[in-house]
Amino acid sequence: MKDDLDQPPRAYTTADVASQPEPTRKRMGWKGKLWLSVFVILLLAVLGFAGFTWSALHYAYSKGDRAGFVQKFAQKGWLCKTWEGQIAMANLPGTTPEMFDFSVRNDSVAKEILKSMGQRVDITYEEHSGVPTSCFGETKYFVTGVRPAPQ
Repeated sequence: MKDDLDQPPRAYTTADVASQPEPTRKRMGWKGKLWLSVFVILLLAVLGFAGFTWSALHYAYSKGDRAGFVQKFAQKGWLCKTWEGQIAMANLPGTTPEMFDFSVRNDSVAKEILKSMGQRVDITYEEHSGVPTSCFGETKYFVTGVRPAPQ
């Protein structure tokens, strides 16, 4: 039995494809190039700032220990909360103590310092020079450990 339906023509043939014009690319105008270059420059600046900040916070310029009595210790900052403190280092009784300002970013170290207020302590610190903003601490000395000092 033969169908009475008309068969649609087949899809494209090789001749049909060859006869089609090449697609033209839409070229980016000068405004698009300007926006793209501004975006790339801003992205590189942000990535450079983030990389510099990361390296300044993770590579210590120097490490050391100080001993004395913690005079002040408080959590400060509007957006970035850090612990800021001051230790009084007196070498001889009756002399004016030298003050050493420090920052603490770790809460567990801050709790140890709070427990040892009023006692002589040894603190271990790292100096991070070149930290670009005070959001990470007001000083360049970051305390990494604390222990009671021998009397």
